[in-house]
This record gives sequence, structure tokens and C-alpha cells, in this order.
Amino acid sequence: MLANGPTVLPRRGPSEGGRADWERCVATAASLAAGEEDLRMLTTTTRPTRGWRRSALGFVAAAALLAGMAGPVDARTFRWANDLDANSLDPHSRNVTFQLTFLENVYEGLVRRGPDLKLEPSLATSWRLTAPDTWRFELRRNVRFHGGEPFTADDVIFSYQRTITPPSNLNGVFAAVREARKVDDFTVEFVTNGPSPTLPDEMATWMVMSKTWSERNNATVVANMTQQQENFASRNTNGTGPFMIRERVIDNRTVFVPNPNWWDKVEHNLTEVVFSRIQNDATRTAALRSGEVDMVYSIPPQDVAAFERNPQFKVWQTPETRTMYLGLDQIRDELLGSSLKGRNPFKDIRVRQAFHHAIDIEAIKTRVMRGYSNPTGLLVGPGIAGFDPSINTRLPFNVDRARELMREAGYAEGFDVTLNCSNDRYVNDEAICTAIAAMLARINVKVNVVTEPFSRFFRLVNPPSYETSFFLLGWSPASIDAHNALVNLAYTRGAVPNKGVFNVQGHSNPAMDRLTDAIAIETDAAKRLQMMKEALSMARDQHAVLPLHQQVILWASRSTVDLKQLSNNYFPLRLVRMN
Repeated sequence: MLANGPTVLPRRGPSEGGRADWERCVATAASLAAGEEDLRMLTTTTRPTRGWRRSALGFVAAAALLAGMAGPVDARTFRWANDLDANSLDPHSRNVTFQLTFLENVYEGLVRRGPDLKLEPSLATSWRLTAPDTWRFELRRNVRFHGGEPFTADDVIFSYQRTITPPSNLNGVFAAVREARKVDDFTVEFVTNGPSPTLPDEMATWMVMSKTWSERNNATVVANMTQQQENFASRNTNGTGPFMIRERVIDNRTVFVPNPNWWDKVEHNLTEVVFSRIQNDATRTAALRSGEVDMVYSIPPQDVAAFERNPQFKVWQTPETRTMYLGLDQIRDELLGSSLKGRNPFKDIRVRQAFHHAIDIEAIKTRVMRGYSNPTGLLVGPGIAGFDPSINTRLPFNVDRARELMREAGYAEGFDVTLNCSNDRYVNDEAICTAIAAMLARINVKVNVVTEPFSRFFRLVNPPSYETSFFLLGWSPASIDAHNALVNLAYTRGAVPNKGVFNVQGHSNPAMDRLTDAIAIETDAAKRLQMMKEALSMARDQHAVLPLHQQVILWASRSTVDLKQLSNNYFPLRLVRMN
């Protein structure tokens, strides 16, 4: 049973407590190198004072040398920036790409993805089916958390229970699982509701926490971020991964240092990693040009050409697996953020079709995205299992047809509605929403665009509130499989636990639900692909959402930086080298 619910904490913890935590970090690193087993380390978000921090780093370096893990002589500090920060350090709190990739440098799961997005062993060394409905994972031995706690099956079972317990935002990972059980200290099994051929893929973004550490610090349940709650795990970490967080100032700066006792072969040559949040695009790119940072995780499309012309920099780009889409409220009887009372036009498929016809997707591609997007008509795009280019069609841009559909639906005079958007999460997200508002004005729809930082925007649209009737979001299937998008974005919300969790728009099609359930247990690969093709076509034809495009990931770095850019927009620091 999980206990010790979340509490609301002040913005910063007491400095003496933070100092004590960091001293335990140092003691543990040194003791592990010497073979001691009992000490515990905590990573703190409170910045240590300069004098004892220098001493602490000396101990950490000594520990690394004692362990035979000192970095190469050319190792150095790597500084990088992004327009948003992780909203929490709790790996089970939010299903948000940047937060998950940020934390995967500290925490690890049973499996991980390599640069080609193929599954690799992580805290599990192997996995196999022992029955049609049972996946068995053999766990890696001799692994310890940063605090010195040994990693065992108890931590896996605890993390599973923590993830499926509200208000965790990652419960959809285990939508197919009915039981997790410990076989022995280094073997676990996940029993599913019928066959589940993609379960290991679904688990690729799921991370394991220390049961002992979580219990000791009253963090056995995820804090409810929609209610702005926090607990110890919101600001402190204790993973098994390649890096530890040494200091952190929320929404400003986070400093990572290598884990001298990491179980895997070290490929990076970094002695310190400094992350800075620089929200303004111009300021962020200026920081790269001036040498203040070595890499920026996102650059605006209009800056690409200038960086490409300068040999001091590299531009990293690849099509993303994420699909950007508009969600239209199909569940409420009355729209939120509208003067139209007692009616919801979005329940009428003709209105959804009209919106689709009214959006000039090529104009968005050329004028807003500067060519760095791939228009789509489906929930998923290239690189995702189940994507079929033969069905990737959009309704043509046709304002006259859009107006005709609005008249047929009884809305020739249009209506007003609020469009909720982030302004720091996706490539040109605010500009996309502004452009769409102008396009919909042609069919007499007055759109009030409300933009805000993603941390606030996500609280608005996130379960369980779903406080929006019109919004822009993006989705990248963690499993690299179309079923993930279908079960999360288009499955009837609330019909089955852990399914339809991110169906913010409230679309419901029982026939598609049944097909999605059938896909989940189908083991014949060819038949499964055909079923996904059928389900994706149903979602397209019913306008469950209005897909826009897959954006192109755009990073830039100094020419001395070597890294791996994954098409799911994950950024593993373990694969970064400074030349």
C-alpha cells in the first residue's frame, strides 16, 4: 500500500538541510569507491555555499579515481540551454518529453532507447515472454542508487505501484498490465490483460525510484501538480543513472555531475553539465553565439540559415516523431471560453470538418515554420509503427466548402471560442495559434488566443481537469507505435482505467475503442498493422483531433560538441562529448 501523500512545500528548502544532503552525497560517493555499503545520498535543490562545495567536489573526484572511473584528460564542462525547465524532478509526475529526457540523465528504467530508437537493456539485462500474458524481466545486479541503496526487484514493484496510483501522469504506460510481481530479488514479471506485444516499448520512458529513499522521505505518492503540490521527490533526486544533480535553482539553472559508480561504460567526457533556462529565443541563440552556452536544445527556424553559414557552429535537425494537433471539445454540452450558451458546435462533425478545410496547412509550413514541418492528416507520422502514407491525407484547404459546412450545421454567423496554447513548448507554438485564429476568422469564427508558459498551460489541459474546449498539443508515442497514440488520445475517456487519459477533447467512438483493444493483444504483425491502419483511418475520418504537422527538431551547438539527436526529441547527456 502506498502512503504518505503529498504536501505543499515552500519554493526553496532550508539551506542547512540542503547542505547536509549534499554532504551525504559526497560521503556516499567516497564510501562506495572504498567499498562501504551503508551510507545514503540525497541530491538537493538548495545551492551549497561556494567554500564547502569546492571541498565536496574534491571528495567526489577522489572517489572517482579510487573507483578507477576518472574521466579523460580532455573532459570539461558542457553548458546547454532550453526555453523551458523540468516542472518537477519526480520521474512519475508528468508525461512531458522535456521533463522525461531531463530526468533520464539521473533516473533509469528497465529499458532505454539508443540513438536509432531501438530498445536497449538498462536496469534489466533481458526480457522475454514466459506466457502469452506474462513478460519476465531479469534485473541487473550490483547496481546502486546514488544514495548507496542497492537496486532490487522491490524498487521495480514499488515504482510500478507508484506510477499507476493517481495523480501520476504516466499511468498509461501500464494500461495493459493487471499485475506486477516479484519472482526473486532480481526477477520481476508483468502480467497483462491478454497478450501485450509492445509492453517493453511502452516502458521505454518509465523510470525506477528507490523504495527505501521514497519511504524515508514521505514521497511514496506523486504530488498533485495540477493543485501545485510538491513533496520531497519534486525537488530532490536519487536515481541510478549516469549523472547526479548537484545544485538546482528552479526555472533558472541545474548543475549535473557524473555518477562515479555508474554501472555502464562511460561514453561522455564531461566533468560537469550546466543547464540554463533561457526562455527568450533571441537571448538563447545570442548565448550560443557569445560562447555563454555550448548548445541550445531548440532554435527558431528563422535562425537556422545563419548558424549553418558559420563554421563555428553545427545545426542538428531531424523530423520528430511528435504530431502537433488541435483538440476540439466533443464532450461538454457548452463550450468553455465562449459566449455561445447551451450549445457545443464541436459535437457536430460538420463543424470539425469546416475547421479542417479552413486551415491552410501549407501557409503554416512555409510562413510560420519556415519549411521545417511535415503536414499530416493522421495521429502519427513517419517512423511510428502503423504509419501508412497511403492514408495520410488531409481535407483540402477550401474556405468556400468550410463556409458551406458551417451553414449546414447552423453556424453561418459563426461563434467565438478561446484557443489555449503554450508559448514556450513547441516550435513556434504561439505563432501557429495566431495564424489559425486568422484563418478561422474567414468562416466567422472569432478565436481568442490565450497563450501562457507550458507549466501553467499543462495544468489547464492536463487530467483530471481538462479545462479547455480548444487547444494546441503535441504527442510523440513513447512506444514508437501507433497503438500508443490511439489508446491515449482517441480512446473513450474514463471508460477503462488508464486508457484515454490524454483524450482531452473527449472524443468517443466505441467501435474504435474495440479495435484499439484488439490491436493491443494482436501478435500477428501483419494483421496488427492492418488493424492500426483501420483505426487511424477512423480517427482521421471522425476528426477525433485535427492533426497539423510533425515538426522538425532544430538544435544548434558549437562545432566542438558531438552529440546524438534522437527523433523523439530525447537528449541523453551520456552520449555527449566535448572535443
